[in-house]
Amino acid sequence: MAETDLIEFAQGLVADVQATAESEGTTTPEAFTRRVFEDLEQAGVVSNTFTAYHRAHGHEVHGYGIGESGECLDLFVTDFQLNPLEDRLAKKQIETLFKRLLNFVRRSRDGLRQHIDRSFDVYDMCVAVEKALTEVQRIRLFLLSNRVGTSTELPPTEFDGLLVTHEVWDLARLHRHETSGSLSEPITVSFDPPLPCVSAASTEPDHSVVLSVVPGQRLAELYGEYGTRLLELNVRSFLQIRGAVNRGIRETLLHAPGRFLAYNNGITATATQVDFARGTDGHATGVARIHGLQIVNGGQTTASLYHVLSRDKEDLSRVQVQMKLTEVSPERLKKIVPKISEYSNTQNRVTLVDFSSNHDYHVAVQRITRSLWAPATDGSGQETHWFYERARGQYTDEITKARTPAKQSRFKKLNPTKQKFTKADLAKFVHSWNQLPHHVSRGAQKNFAEFMLRIEEAPPRVDIQYCHRVIAMAILFKAVDRIATTHGAGSFKSMVTTYTTARLSLATDRRVDLDRIWREQRITPALTDAIDKLCPRVMAVVTRPRAGNHAGEWAKKAECWDAVSRIPWALPQALEAELRDSPLDEDALAGGNGTETGVSEDVALIPVEEWYMMENWAKETRILEPWQRQLAQYVGRRLELDQEIPETHALQALHARREALSLGFNPSP
Repeated sequence: MAETDLIEFAQGLVADVQATAESEGTTTPEAFTRRVFEDLEQAGVVSNTFTAYHRAHGHEVHGYGIGESGECLDLFVTDFQLNPLEDRLAKKQIETLFKRLLNFVRRSRDGLRQHIDRSFDVYDMCVAVEKALTEVQRIRLFLLSNRVGTSTELPPTEFDGLLVTHEVWDLARLHRHETSGSLSEPITVSFDPPLPCVSAASTEPDHSVVLSVVPGQRLAELYGEYGTRLLELNVRSFLQIRGAVNRGIRETLLHAPGRFLAYNNGITATATQVDFARGTDGHATGVARIHGLQIVNGGQTTASLYHVLSRDKEDLSRVQVQMKLTEVSPERLKKIVPKISEYSNTQNRVTLVDFSSNHDYHVAVQRITRSLWAPATDGSGQETHWFYERARGQYTDEITKARTPAKQSRFKKLNPTKQKFTKADLAKFVHSWNQLPHHVSRGAQKNFAEFMLRIEEAPPRVDIQYCHRVIAMAILFKAVDRIATTHGAGSFKSMVTTYTTARLSLATDRRVDLDRIWREQRITPALTDAIDKLCPRVMAVVTRPRAGNHAGEWAKKAECWDAVSRIPWALPQALEAELRDSPLDEDALAGGNGTETGVSEDVALIPVEEWYMMENWAKETRILEPWQRQLAQYVGRRLELDQEIPETHALQALHARREALSLGFNPSP
């Protein structure tokens, strides 16, 4: 990677973290930790993560997580510097931080919670870690740093018979992750000895197919190491993995492992590159390495193998699994994989949902939000965009494309970092509003998958009004999040925020005026006051789980939402007075029966001559952007020919006209 790219990324990361810390009233290390947690959860690397800082003599920790299957304990330590490029993170420092983190594990095992106040987040963390140590199969230690590490690979160790692995997410790795455009780093797997295979000739230039057999033990180990990252290109497989083991698969594994190859349909996988072992004649004799491995069908088989290996402690040495492996060129991956997944699923009729960012819904949201100008509310008159990052790294890419510092500064001014939101964020905002906080609490990846299923089942009409209201949900959610911080939600803030938003939506029957929030780009004082009173009531229920549940697990259950929905709370009169007369149901949100006045009609009310005058003025003064001048000509010509103006063009044209008027354009004769 270019050094200048890394420097720009480091500077942007620090600025973003500082802005987040200031807006949320927290420390920069905590804001950085939360940001990385969100990225790693979205990538499927971790799940159920919580921030909780504790430092004492000999030990330090910034957060923890329990793997989705409950068989992996994750602990995190953070190194965040305001000037990260001044020096590198030395190997000795890395080893020291991991040692302090493991010491925390040791002291938690030995009863650290007894010396900590029960009201602190750290107490809950100590309880969770102490309990997890009796249940998990392995421990993963993570070091999160915005410095470049000089040594990022450490050998595994053991703790009380548990395998302990070490992962360093330093500046360079975070940058690769941010700019890769994919959910996570590609999975590369080697096989020694190589897997026996038969290569099938293909007449298509963009893919080839290999038939092979994988040892069941190896496949189970791969799932144990990578989890749902193996399945991220296929929503169907991903949604099947809910911790349950298929009964038929389990019976075969336990009582007839040698017949598994005959009884089971095997897996369908894809790769971006396959390396073969070759004989003396040059022909492929086995699969030696697979790059970019993804399982697009057979997720239940893979997970069941892992569960039988780890829970039942069964020997899988006699188990063989057939595999159809398709090597697909990277640029064709997102086009071909959904078809492979769809056509290889013949057991059950399942609606395929495209997990990629190329889904029509996300393309439409991006198209409209790119041309949508949020009203200026700070008195500056400067309108801005809410930047929808449909694919990972788009925001950074746009900054890079700006090239000069002046253009980059202008881009950031028009697209503030605090107004950037991702696909996972969008799913979180909408599901919270639609009273599905238990889905949101299951983590970014699972919540997003559920969101896409709902989009597929009932596609909304993505128009300007829809995007206005989604952004209003974002503003509301962020406001609730800030209020939750003031009430000491701590490591449970994400759960408290989604449940408070959902409870507010329920109490108001979705009559909060999202259109007003969009126009004013903030929530009203009456709404702020109501949330401030509601939040602690919700927090009391969410953070005090019923017997046998950890707070993180409790928040994932529908029973938790049922309990929160029953919280007695009367709407304050001040809020009641400003609610809409009728609910904003999901149809209205989708734009099906909205009250959009139509910006195209607004454009048509402006005389054709004025658009041509604006074009000439822009040409003479060179004040507007070239595209804005061309847009004025385009609108004038279409109006002259009595042709309709597309809404996105109309919206841009109105904004360009307002900008021209503010800069001296005078249409009066």
